Parts: sequence; structure tokens; C-alpha cells
Amino acid sequence: MSTTEKEVNHNVKKGSFLEENSKSLLFIAAAVIVLVIIYFWYQNVYLKGRAEEASAKMYKAEQYVGVDSLANKAINGDSGYPGFEKIAEEYNNTKSANLANLYLGGIYLRKGEYKKATEVLGKYSETGSPVADPLALGMLGDAYSELKDYSQAITYYKKAAEKSSNKFTSPLFLKKLGLVYESQKDFKNAEEAYNKIKNEFPASQEAAMIDEYIARATAAQGK
Repeated sequence: MSTTEKEVNHNVKKGSFLEENSKSLLFIAAAVIVLVIIYFWYQNVYLKGRAEEASAKMYKAEQYVGVDSLANKAINGDSGYPGFEKIAEEYNNTKSANLANLYLGGIYLRKGEYKKATEVLGKYSETGSPVADPLALGMLGDAYSELKDYSQAITYYKKAAEKSSNKFTSPLFLKKLGLVYESQKDFKNAEEAYNKIKNEFPASQEAAMIDEYIARATAAQGK
């Protein structure tokens, strides 16, 4: 075959490919456009509408959340209003569902249902809140501590203390971290946690009596 014949043959094959696949290429382009339209509709219409609906329905459960005797109503709902459990399930991907998981975690902790607490708190997604995000991690630490899974408790207390450095949540979870270390006879790390409260958060409530905890951890090491 001559060079010219090879070039002709090559051009025919290339042209045939484009001709045979032109419909497929057009279909793919159209599909991408449709998917983009669906995505923006989902984000700005569907999810927005669901978020507003969930928020409107959740206020009743929020009224019950702080009262132990009404905990079951907060979880399961009352008189046509859904509880946190239903909101978390039916309105997933909304801020209200995310917040409902945080509420549920706190309620289950108070009820002593620690396994359930770990399950719902594990579904919580970070929002950037300097209070809610470390609180969710700290409550996971509480639940695992009660379940005697001290390794997990230590992990989550550390994360909670470091998540948002402030004088409210950080010293609270550093103290809990120190107590778990003490329960595991790890007095060196317990002392470090307590000293961090004293040095970095001296104005916190936990710092008021932290010297006693430091002295106890120090004495346990034979210093």
C-alpha cells in the first residue's frame, strides 16, 4: 500500500468514527447539561424546600428537649408534630436533620442509651459551629466512656478539645480527657491535660480547682 493510500485509509477511518459516534457524543453533552440543571434544582429548590419544612416542624420537639420527663415526646413526636427521630430520617441532607441528630445524641445520653447515642452522633456532620461541632465530638466521648470503650473516649475527647479552642468547650473536654487517662492509670497524660487547662484556659470554670487534679496526677507518678 502506498503512502497516499495509507493516508486516505486513515482519514476514512477517522471520519467514520466521528460519524458513527456523533449521536452518542451529542447525547453525552445533552446529558451533562441535564444533570447540571437537576443538580441546581436539587440544591436550590428541593433541598431548600425540605429544609424550610423540616425547620417549621421541629420547633415542637425543641420545646421538649430540655425536660427529661418529655424526652420520649422529643424523640417520637406528639399530636401531629414529628420528633427528632422522624425529622432526622425523613429530612436527611438538611440542617434540621443534622441538628436533630445532635439533639438525639444528648437525649439518649441522658436516658442512658449510650449505643444509640453513638449511632446518631456518628451521623452528625460538621457545620463550622464553634460550639455544636466540639459538643458533638465530646458527647461521643461521653457515650464511649460510659460504654467503657476508653480508647474511643480518649480519641473523641481529644478531638472535641482541639476542634474549637475556646474557654467553654475546650477545658470541659480536656478535664474529661484527664479523668479518662487517670482511670487508665495514665497519669502522665492526665497531668498534661490538666496543665493545658491551667496554662491555656485560666479563666475557665474548670481551671478554678485544676491544681488539685494536677497534684493528684503528679503524686500518682511518684514525683
